[in-house]
Amino acid sequence: MLNLYNTLTRQKEVFKPIAPGKVKMYVCGMTVYDLCHIGHARMLTAFDVIYRWFTASGYDVTYVRNITDIDDKIIKRSAERGISPEALVEETIADMHADTGALGLLLPTFEPRATQHIGGMQDIISKLIARGKAYPAANGDVYYAVREFPGYGKLSGKTLDALRAGERIEVDPNKRDAHDFVLWKAAKPGEPQWQSPWGAGRPGWHIECSAMSCHHLGEHFDIHGGGEDLQFPHHENEIAQSEGANEQQYVNYWMHNGFINVDGEKMSKSLGNFFTIRDVLGHFDGEVIRFFIVRSHYRSPVNFTDGILNDAKQGLTRLYTALRGLALPAATGIDWSNPYAARFKAAMDDDFGTSEAVAVLFDLAGEVNKSRDLAQARLLKDLGGVLGLLQRDPEAFLQGEAGGDGLSAEQVEALIQARKDARTAKNWAESDRIRDELTAAGIVLEDSAAGTTWRRA
Repeated sequence: MLNLYNTLTRQKEVFKPIAPGKVKMYVCGMTVYDLCHIGHARMLTAFDVIYRWFTASGYDVTYVRNITDIDDKIIKRSAERGISPEALVEETIADMHADTGALGLLLPTFEPRATQHIGGMQDIISKLIARGKAYPAANGDVYYAVREFPGYGKLSGKTLDALRAGERIEVDPNKRDAHDFVLWKAAKPGEPQWQSPWGAGRPGWHIECSAMSCHHLGEHFDIHGGGEDLQFPHHENEIAQSEGANEQQYVNYWMHNGFINVDGEKMSKSLGNFFTIRDVLGHFDGEVIRFFIVRSHYRSPVNFTDGILNDAKQGLTRLYTALRGLALPAATGIDWSNPYAARFKAAMDDDFGTSEAVAVLFDLAGEVNKSRDLAQARLLKDLGGVLGLLQRDPEAFLQGEAGGDGLSAEQVEALIQARKDARTAKNWAESDRIRDELTAAGIVLEDSAAGTTWRRA
């Protein structure tokens, strides 16, 4: 049985899908105004692995990950750059897809955009007004009345009275309660806008996900996920909107991934420790970044440093080295009765325990290094594939591409041949000089009876 941690109940639970054999999962995606950062990589990769494991476990998965393509930040950034919001959105989506492709993410089943679902948002808002849970205000905005939803705070554990006592919120005379949140924003000059029963305007952020998830998955579905920072207020408000409008449970299981810290501190632009995926890809292979993320449990905080990424690179190198030079048989599916596979499955069935699953990969790689057994090597590659790892030709990963002014593969091969010629001529000084030149260039030589192979350090 697959067990997962449900943020709503604060405990692990046996996963029981609404429809046997099917999983409906919604994950809050990107607001596309800038490049994705390494914290986004953590969230995207975590749910990519969850998607992969449900699929590997035989479920028919409908995975929805939205795009927010209308937002205050998009409007502000497009104005700063002197381009239209639409142009900024298209550029940023293309950048996002390039970065997620480098990390080996699968495409979700659906990737809806908020602006494609304005009608659905208006339908939900109309229901909420009719049921006394939302109200148009004098300024043209429409607000959700949080005190009209008795379950408000059940996901985050934050009660309205505690919020009022513990937080200073600027009083808005248009709101009935300081914690009421906007569903529809009245139009402002020069901003994108749509017609509505309450006048021209655009949606608030929270209503978007309620409409997109309902459209693709129905009013009640299995799993909703996102970063830990979205529990409150975003996901709390989604519950209030969706359950207030549809008068039934919105989601059965809520899942949230932990933060990425940089040198022990939460990543923040204000602290100057903010890194985009594109920044990190300039120094590390995308699969190394993925491995760095996957080897930690999705709910645990992860520390991000160059040293830790270098350690991840060495770990992934060990796994690929075990597969080097082996002509693997064709894949025929994983035999889950194999002891290594059974350990891997037990780890993943326990709240997607990737850290233990990766430990299984290392144990299996050690066995392959000793035995050179092709069936075990095939299993290593297949289990790695469940995590989105080890699917490249080992030589392609180990030798990689020259970065910056590094030596090309052709230059390395030429120097190895020159070293071989020097050794044949018993010119040991020249042989050593060439080896030192390669070492200084970050090339590791491995001599054996079969010849010399190499990899990048």
